[in-house]
This record gives sequence, structure tokens and C-alpha cells, in this order.
Amino acid sequence: MGKLTILVLRIVIAMVLAGSLFVQVRMVPLVSADLVEAGAPEGPRMALLAIIVLGIVCVQVTAACVWRLLTMVRRGTVFSHAAFRYVDIIVGAIAAASLLMFGIAVILAPGETAPGVVLLICGASLMIAGVALVVLVMRTLLAQAVARDAEAKDLQSELDEVI
Repeated sequence: MGKLTILVLRIVIAMVLAGSLFVQVRMVPLVSADLVEAGAPEGPRMALLAIIVLGIVCVQVTAACVWRLLTMVRRGTVFSHAAFRYVDIIVGAIAAASLLMFGIAVILAPGETAPGVVLLICGASLMIAGVALVVLVMRTLLAQAVARDAEAKDLQSELDEVI
């Protein structure tokens, strides 16, 4: 991966982190005020706000882990066991985001929300779970690459002994 690509990805990640922080600090209180003004019951309102905040945290955790993986790519150490920790955290955060999205559907289902909207939210939850599975497959590919790298190093050291 080139230096320019890593730089652009870092700029995008920084913008995502700044935007998510803005949403947490400024937009969530506004959404809360709108829900109070609309007369939403306190239980579902608080649950929805908690889901929004936790969903933003999932995005932030994922962005931070991708940042660390980019650092490992730049240093040439991404094909190591240390990378698994970050990939596992990313898979967990995406899976949690999927469950949070499903939680929104559960909160909206008994209310006056159209069943089609609830179904669309469930579909979005399923798609997010699919992203977690894709990242899990990529983790398996990383594991194979790490194993091949270790095998290549072993073969190189054996070859060096022979020569």
C-alpha cells in the first residue's frame, strides 16, 4: 500500500472520528430534545439514545483499529499476530453495531412505525452482520498470510544454513 493511499485513508478516518465526535456532543442532545418534544415515552427514548451513542462508539472503535492497522502496514508488520487483536476488535464492533441496529427495529416495532420501515431496519442489521462476516473471512486470509510468512522465514533460514 502506497504512502499516498495511507495518507488519504488517515484523512478519511480523522474526518470520521471528528464527525462522530460532533454527532455525540451536539446532535445526540438535539435528537433527545426532539424526542421529548414529540412526546416519545421515556423508556424507548432513552433506549434509542443509548443505541445511537453505542453505535457511534462502534464506528469510533472500528476507525481507531483501522488506524492502527494502517500504522502496521506502513511499518511492514501487518502480517504478524499483533494484527489479529485489531481485526478481532473490528469484527466485534461491527457485530455489536448489527445488534444495535436490530435493537432499533425492536424499539420501533410496537409503535406507530410502518412495518416496512421496521423490516428495512432489520435488513440493514442483516447487511451489517454480513460485513462482520466478510471481515472475519479477511481475518482468515490474514491468518493464512501470517502462516505463509512464518513458513517463508523458516525456509529462508534453512537455506541460509545450507549455503
